Amino acid sequence: MFQTTRRQTRAAGAIHMFELIFHSIVRSVRKSHHNAFIAIGKNMLQVVMFVLVFYFMFIVLGLRGSAVRGDFLLYVMSGIFLFMCHTKAVSAVAGAEGPNSAMMQHAPMNTIIAIAAAALGSLYVQTLSVLTILFVYHVAFTPVEIDQPAAAYGMLLVAWFTGCGVGLIFLVLKPWFPTAVGIMTTVYQRANMIASGKMFLANTLPGFMLAMFDWNPLFHAIDQARGFVFINYNPHYSNWQYAVWVGVVLIMIGLMGEFYTRRHVSLSWGARR
Repeated sequence: MFQTTRRQTRAAGAIHMFELIFHSIVRSVRKSHHNAFIAIGKNMLQVVMFVLVFYFMFIVLGLRGSAVRGDFLLYVMSGIFLFMCHTKAVSAVAGAEGPNSAMMQHAPMNTIIAIAAAALGSLYVQTLSVLTILFVYHVAFTPVEIDQPAAAYGMLLVAWFTGCGVGLIFLVLKPWFPTAVGIMTTVYQRANMIASGKMFLANTLPGFMLAMFDWNPLFHAIDQARGFVFINYNPHYSNWQYAVWVGVVLIMIGLMGEFYTRRHVSLSWGARR
Protein backbone atom coordinates (compact mmCIF):
# COMPACT_ATOMS: atom_id res chain seq x y z
CA MET A 1 0.00 0.00 0.00
CA PHE A 2 2.84 2.35 0.85
CA GLN A 3 5.14 1.10 -1.90
CA THR A 4 6.18 3.36 -4.74
CA THR A 5 6.82 2.11 -8.23
CA ARG A 6 9.56 3.49 -10.41
CA ARG A 7 9.67 3.03 -14.15
CA GLN A 8 12.81 1.45 -15.55
CA THR A 9 14.13 1.51 -19.06
CA ARG A 10 14.94 -1.79 -20.72
CA ALA A 11 18.65 -1.09 -20.44
CA ALA A 12 18.38 -0.34 -16.72
CA GLY A 13 16.29 -3.47 -16.20
CA ALA A 14 18.87 -5.60 -18.03
CA ILE A 15 21.71 -4.12 -15.96
CA HIS A 16 19.76 -4.78 -12.75
CA MET A 17 19.13 -8.37 -13.81
CA PHE A 18 22.81 -8.95 -14.67
CA GLU A 19 23.74 -7.55 -11.26
CA LEU A 20 21.40 -10.03 -9.58
CA ILE A 21 22.85 -12.87 -11.65
CA PHE A 22 26.39 -11.82 -10.68
CA HIS A 23 25.63 -11.87 -6.95
CA SER A 24 23.81 -15.19 -7.36
CA ILE A 25 26.86 -16.62 -9.17
CA VAL A 26 29.07 -15.61 -6.24
CA ARG A 27 26.63 -17.30 -3.87
CA SER A 28 26.52 -20.48 -5.97
CA VAL A 29 30.33 -20.67 -6.21
CA ARG A 30 30.62 -20.36 -2.43
CA LYS A 31 28.06 -23.07 -1.72
CA SER A 32 30.70 -25.74 -1.15
CA HIS A 33 32.89 -23.41 0.96
CA HIS A 34 32.61 -19.84 2.22
CA ASN A 35 36.05 -19.09 0.74
CA ALA A 36 35.78 -18.90 -3.07
CA PHE A 37 39.45 -19.87 -3.58
CA ILE A 38 39.05 -23.03 -1.52
CA ALA A 39 35.80 -23.85 -3.34
CA ILE A 40 37.56 -23.60 -6.71
CA GLY A 41 40.60 -25.46 -5.35
CA LYS A 42 38.38 -28.38 -4.27
CA ASN A 43 37.01 -28.62 -7.78
CA MET A 44 40.52 -28.52 -9.29
CA LEU A 45 41.65 -31.28 -6.93
CA GLN A 46 38.68 -33.40 -8.00
CA VAL A 47 39.54 -32.91 -11.68
CA VAL A 48 43.22 -33.76 -11.08
CA MET A 49 42.24 -36.94 -9.21
CA PHE A 50 40.00 -38.01 -12.11
CA VAL A 51 42.82 -37.40 -14.59
CA LEU A 52 45.33 -39.40 -12.54
CA VAL A 53 42.92 -42.30 -11.96
CA PHE A 54 42.09 -42.63 -15.66
CA TYR A 55 45.75 -42.15 -16.64
CA PHE A 56 46.84 -45.13 -14.53
CA MET A 57 43.76 -47.09 -15.62
CA PHE A 58 44.79 -46.69 -19.25
CA ILE A 59 48.31 -47.88 -18.42
CA VAL A 60 47.20 -50.89 -16.33
CA LEU A 61 44.61 -52.03 -18.88
CA GLY A 62 47.03 -51.55 -21.76
CA LEU A 63 44.77 -49.09 -23.58
CA ARG A 64 47.45 -46.49 -24.18
CA GLY A 65 48.06 -47.77 -27.71
CA SER A 66 44.44 -47.01 -28.68
CA ALA A 67 44.89 -43.31 -27.97
CA VAL A 68 45.59 -40.72 -30.62
CA ARG A 69 49.21 -39.91 -31.50
CA GLY A 70 50.37 -37.04 -29.34
CA ASP A 71 50.53 -36.18 -25.64
CA PHE A 72 48.79 -39.07 -23.89
CA LEU A 73 48.01 -37.11 -20.71
CA LEU A 74 46.48 -34.34 -22.82
CA TYR A 75 44.33 -37.02 -24.47
CA VAL A 76 43.08 -38.11 -21.05
CA MET A 77 42.50 -34.53 -19.91
CA SER A 78 40.55 -33.64 -23.05
CA GLY A 79 37.95 -36.25 -22.12
CA ILE A 80 37.92 -35.59 -18.36
CA PHE A 81 37.56 -31.82 -18.74
CA LEU A 82 34.44 -32.07 -20.90
CA PHE A 83 32.98 -34.87 -18.78
CA MET A 84 33.44 -32.85 -15.58
CA CYS A 85 32.06 -29.67 -17.17
CA HIS A 86 28.96 -31.53 -18.37
CA THR A 87 28.41 -33.36 -15.08
CA LYS A 88 28.92 -30.26 -12.94
CA ALA A 89 26.49 -28.30 -15.13
CA VAL A 90 23.87 -31.03 -14.66
CA SER A 91 24.37 -30.98 -10.88
CA ALA A 92 24.39 -27.18 -10.63
CA VAL A 93 21.27 -26.56 -12.72
CA ALA A 94 19.36 -29.51 -11.25
CA GLY A 95 20.19 -28.19 -7.77
CA ALA A 96 19.27 -24.56 -8.50
CA GLU A 97 16.67 -22.73 -6.43
CA GLY A 98 13.22 -23.85 -7.56
CA PRO A 99 9.88 -22.02 -7.50
CA ASN A 100 9.08 -23.29 -3.99
CA SER A 101 12.42 -22.18 -2.55
CA ALA A 102 12.54 -19.59 0.23
CA MET A 103 14.77 -17.41 -1.98
CA MET A 104 11.84 -16.89 -4.35
CA GLN A 105 10.04 -14.93 -1.62
CA HIS A 106 12.38 -11.99 -2.24
CA ALA A 107 10.90 -9.70 -4.89
CA PRO A 108 13.91 -9.25 -7.26
CA MET A 109 14.66 -12.96 -7.28
CA ASN A 110 13.12 -15.40 -9.75
CA THR A 111 13.84 -18.88 -11.04
CA ILE A 112 15.46 -17.69 -14.29
CA ILE A 113 18.08 -15.76 -12.31
CA ALA A 114 18.71 -18.79 -10.09
CA ILE A 115 19.11 -21.12 -13.08
CA ALA A 116 21.37 -18.71 -14.98
CA ALA A 117 23.54 -18.15 -11.89
CA ALA A 118 23.93 -21.89 -11.26
CA ALA A 119 24.84 -22.55 -14.91
CA LEU A 120 27.29 -19.65 -15.26
CA GLY A 121 28.84 -20.33 -11.86
CA SER A 122 29.53 -23.90 -12.92
CA LEU A 123 31.08 -22.75 -16.21
CA TYR A 124 33.26 -20.19 -14.40
CA VAL A 125 34.64 -22.76 -11.95
CA GLN A 126 35.30 -25.36 -14.65
CA THR A 127 36.95 -22.89 -17.04
CA LEU A 128 39.22 -21.57 -14.30
CA SER A 129 40.10 -25.12 -13.25
CA VAL A 130 40.93 -26.17 -16.83
CA LEU A 131 43.10 -23.12 -17.49
CA THR A 132 44.96 -23.49 -14.19
CA ILE A 133 45.64 -27.21 -14.66
CA LEU A 134 46.83 -26.71 -18.24
CA PHE A 135 49.06 -23.82 -17.15
CA VAL A 136 50.68 -25.88 -14.39
CA TYR A 137 51.14 -28.85 -16.75
CA HIS A 138 52.64 -26.56 -19.42
CA VAL A 139 55.08 -24.89 -17.01
CA ALA A 140 56.05 -27.80 -14.75
CA PHE A 141 56.01 -30.81 -17.08
CA THR A 142 55.86 -30.35 -20.85
CA PRO A 143 54.67 -27.64 -23.25
CA VAL A 144 50.99 -27.99 -24.13
CA GLU A 145 50.28 -27.84 -27.85
CA ILE A 146 46.62 -27.59 -28.90
CA ASP A 147 45.92 -27.49 -32.63
CA GLN A 148 42.79 -25.28 -32.46
CA PRO A 149 42.39 -23.96 -28.88
CA ALA A 150 39.36 -21.73 -29.59
CA ALA A 151 37.43 -24.57 -31.24
CA ALA A 152 38.46 -26.97 -28.45
CA TYR A 153 37.08 -24.54 -25.85
CA GLY A 154 33.95 -24.28 -27.99
CA MET A 155 33.44 -28.01 -27.48
CA LEU A 156 33.78 -27.45 -23.73
CA LEU A 157 30.97 -24.90 -24.05
CA VAL A 158 28.91 -27.44 -26.00
CA ALA A 159 29.39 -30.01 -23.20
CA TRP A 160 28.39 -27.36 -20.63
CA PHE A 161 25.37 -26.28 -22.71
CA THR A 162 24.02 -29.82 -23.06
CA GLY A 163 24.61 -30.37 -19.34
CA CYS A 164 22.53 -27.27 -18.60
CA GLY A 165 19.74 -28.70 -20.79
CA VAL A 166 19.75 -32.04 -18.97
CA GLY A 167 19.94 -30.34 -15.58
CA LEU A 168 17.00 -28.08 -16.48
CA ILE A 169 14.85 -31.12 -17.27
CA PHE A 170 15.71 -32.61 -13.88
CA LEU A 171 15.01 -29.26 -12.17
CA VAL A 172 11.55 -29.06 -13.75
CA LEU A 173 10.69 -32.61 -12.67
CA LYS A 174 12.05 -32.22 -9.14
CA PRO A 175 8.99 -30.53 -7.53
CA TRP A 176 6.74 -33.25 -8.97
CA PHE A 177 8.96 -36.31 -8.31
CA PRO A 178 11.69 -35.25 -5.83
CA THR A 179 12.92 -38.73 -4.86
CA ALA A 180 12.85 -40.18 -8.37
CA VAL A 181 14.68 -37.16 -9.83
CA GLY A 182 17.48 -37.52 -7.28
CA ILE A 183 17.95 -41.14 -8.30
CA MET A 184 17.75 -40.34 -12.04
CA THR A 185 20.34 -37.56 -11.70
CA THR A 186 22.79 -39.91 -9.98
CA VAL A 187 22.17 -42.71 -12.51
CA TYR A 188 22.70 -40.31 -15.45
CA GLN A 189 25.98 -39.04 -14.02
CA ARG A 190 27.28 -42.54 -13.32
CA ALA A 191 26.20 -43.81 -16.73
CA ASN A 192 28.18 -41.05 -18.42
CA MET A 193 31.36 -42.45 -16.88
CA ILE A 194 31.16 -44.97 -19.74
CA ALA A 195 28.62 -43.53 -22.18
CA SER A 196 30.53 -40.25 -22.62
CA GLY A 197 33.20 -42.04 -24.65
CA LYS A 198 36.09 -40.31 -22.90
CA MET A 199 38.04 -43.58 -22.77
CA PHE A 200 38.19 -44.23 -26.52
CA LEU A 201 37.97 -42.68 -29.97
CA ALA A 202 34.85 -42.89 -32.12
CA ASN A 203 36.96 -43.69 -35.20
CA THR A 204 38.24 -46.89 -33.55
CA LEU A 205 34.82 -48.27 -32.60
CA PRO A 206 33.06 -50.94 -34.65
CA GLY A 207 29.62 -50.10 -35.98
CA PHE A 208 27.62 -52.07 -33.40
CA MET A 209 29.44 -50.33 -30.53
CA LEU A 210 29.16 -46.90 -32.13
CA ALA A 211 25.37 -47.21 -32.05
CA MET A 212 25.56 -47.64 -28.27
CA PHE A 213 27.13 -44.21 -27.76
CA ASP A 214 25.90 -42.20 -30.74
CA TRP A 215 22.79 -40.95 -28.87
CA ASN A 216 24.86 -39.12 -26.26
CA PRO A 217 25.63 -35.44 -27.11
CA LEU A 218 28.58 -35.52 -24.70
CA PHE A 219 30.10 -38.37 -26.75
CA HIS A 220 29.99 -36.14 -29.85
CA ALA A 221 31.43 -33.14 -27.99
CA ILE A 222 34.38 -35.11 -26.57
CA ASP A 223 35.22 -36.75 -29.89
CA GLN A 224 35.05 -33.44 -31.74
CA ALA A 225 37.17 -31.77 -29.06
CA ARG A 226 39.93 -34.32 -29.61
CA GLY A 227 39.81 -33.52 -33.31
CA PHE A 228 40.50 -29.87 -32.46
CA VAL A 229 43.13 -30.65 -29.82
CA PHE A 230 45.22 -33.10 -31.89
CA ILE A 231 46.32 -32.44 -35.45
CA ASN A 232 46.62 -36.20 -36.06
CA TYR A 233 42.96 -37.00 -35.36
CA ASN A 234 40.06 -36.28 -37.70
CA PRO A 235 36.69 -37.43 -36.26
CA HIS A 236 34.41 -39.05 -38.85
CA TYR A 237 31.57 -40.46 -36.73
CA SER A 238 30.67 -37.53 -34.49
CA ASN A 239 29.00 -34.18 -35.10
CA TRP A 240 29.06 -31.18 -32.79
CA GLN A 241 25.93 -29.72 -34.46
CA TYR A 242 23.96 -32.71 -33.20
CA ALA A 243 25.06 -31.96 -29.63
CA VAL A 244 24.11 -28.29 -29.98
CA TRP A 245 20.65 -29.09 -31.33
CA VAL A 246 20.04 -31.62 -28.56
CA GLY A 247 20.99 -28.93 -26.05
CA VAL A 248 18.64 -26.40 -27.69
CA VAL A 249 15.73 -28.88 -27.64
CA LEU A 250 16.35 -29.75 -23.98
CA ILE A 251 16.57 -26.07 -23.00
CA MET A 252 13.31 -25.24 -24.81
CA ILE A 253 11.47 -28.20 -23.24
CA GLY A 254 12.93 -27.31 -19.85
CA LEU A 255 11.88 -23.65 -20.07
CA MET A 256 8.33 -24.61 -21.05
CA GLY A 257 8.20 -27.08 -18.18
CA GLU A 258 9.63 -24.51 -15.77
CA PHE A 259 6.94 -22.00 -16.77
CA TYR A 260 4.22 -24.60 -16.21
CA THR A 261 5.68 -25.75 -12.89
CA ARG A 262 6.11 -22.18 -11.63
CA ARG A 263 2.43 -21.50 -12.22
CA HIS A 264 1.22 -24.64 -10.43
CA VAL A 265 3.81 -25.11 -7.69
CA SER A 266 2.83 -24.79 -4.03
CA LEU A 267 5.05 -23.94 -1.07
CA SER A 268 3.56 -26.91 0.78
CA TRP A 269 5.27 -29.24 -1.72
CA GLY A 270 8.50 -28.77 0.19
CA ALA A 271 6.97 -30.74 3.08
CA ARG A 272 6.84 -33.87 0.91
CA ARG A 273 10.61 -34.14 0.70
